[in-house]
Amino acid sequence: MKYLPIDCRLFIQNRSNLIDKIDDNSISILNSNDIMPTNSDGTMPFKQNSDLFWATGIDQEESVLAIIKKNGSVSELLFVKETNEHIAIWEGAKLTKSSATKTSGIEDVFWLSEMDKIIEKEIEGVSTIYLNKNIHNRATKVVQTRDDRYRNYIAEKFPKKEIKEIAPIMHSLRCIKSNLEIELMQRACNITEKGLRRILPIIKPGIMEYEIEAELMHEFLSNRSTGFAYQPIIGSGANSCVLHYIENNKKCEDGDVLLMDFGAEYANYTSDLTRTVPVNGVFSNRQKNIYKSVLKVMKEATNMLRPGTDHKQMQQEVVKIMEGELIKLKLFDQHDVKKQDPKNPMYKKYFMHGTSHFLGLDVHDVGDTSFPMKPGMVFTCEPGIYIREEGIGIRLENDVLVTSGDPDDLMKNIPIELDEIESLMNE
Repeated sequence: MKYLPIDCRLFIQNRSNLIDKIDDNSISILNSNDIMPTNSDGTMPFKQNSDLFWATGIDQEESVLAIIKKNGSVSELLFVKETNEHIAIWEGAKLTKSSATKTSGIEDVFWLSEMDKIIEKEIEGVSTIYLNKNIHNRATKVVQTRDDRYRNYIAEKFPKKEIKEIAPIMHSLRCIKSNLEIELMQRACNITEKGLRRILPIIKPGIMEYEIEAELMHEFLSNRSTGFAYQPIIGSGANSCVLHYIENNKKCEDGDVLLMDFGAEYANYTSDLTRTVPVNGVFSNRQKNIYKSVLKVMKEATNMLRPGTDHKQMQQEVVKIMEGELIKLKLFDQHDVKKQDPKNPMYKKYFMHGTSHFLGLDVHDVGDTSFPMKPGMVFTCEPGIYIREEGIGIRLENDVLVTSGDPDDLMKNIPIELDEIESLMNE
């Protein structure tokens, strides 16, 4: 891995928190992700299952964690792929049992080939089996995962055993970040800052969107990131109004704004930044006024990211502020608002997405918005105004830690004020 070794105390504590939540007389099983095929003998880059990584720090395919909690005692078993000379020559070194222990803090490490015999024996002695499933509300459930296949195997092999879902427990635990996790996320944010500072001076009329993407990737890889935490959006002109524009293949023209939504990942932890800048280095008066409105909404929304805040109520408050700014920009007036259809409010034409989402091991991280915010949660804050008829889309986004006091903006050192942006672009 490109990232530096992580203190295994993080994963030991994570498992301890998980063990406190699961029933006695149970076994919990977490599988790694698969290496996904492309065509012929090609494969996609490996991305570890976030739950398994959170619990073990193991960043290798064909890995499985089993936790047995029985009669007041706990056993932690880790199964990893056994390496050999052929694998070492073609793929490089894999985890040894000792290196797996050093990474995870788990003493009992076995080869994956031993797993079925050991696990089946342990299952016979418990009443409940916790299995994993992707229940994220944005998940696209088309491809069968290793967890899905294992669930089918267990259900067929042990039809009389009770199967419980571990995912809701994982969601409740993963949404609260420990100090070590915050340090990793801060490092991801710091790498993202380096990327932004690298590209601002080179953005000029005529540069291609993909050239900017390439510069960001160079900076990320140079700082031990494996690259983008998600597909970057580098959209100029009319493309700035396309929420999930990822082609990044157009020329940036004089007079246009450039919306850039990107973030580095570090040690599987993500960052998520958006900045909108003038291609020629100077905002027009109209662009400047829209930018100021978005920044005002962002600052007020950031201040709402506090313990006890209700997610739905926060969005309603943000919408009220945004509505006032849209009126100020003369996109509609108060009279129009009084006549609007409550089911299709006018602001949605210009601000059609939510203000915040959980952030962590996944860019849209797990968490339950039906519960109030708590210290240790990390959210994006990303209001935007998109005026398609003018070809101007402006979004601003930072990553914010909820604390027991004031919100802690993990991107507070990243330029965002109008004069900062223009100054850096004209160095």
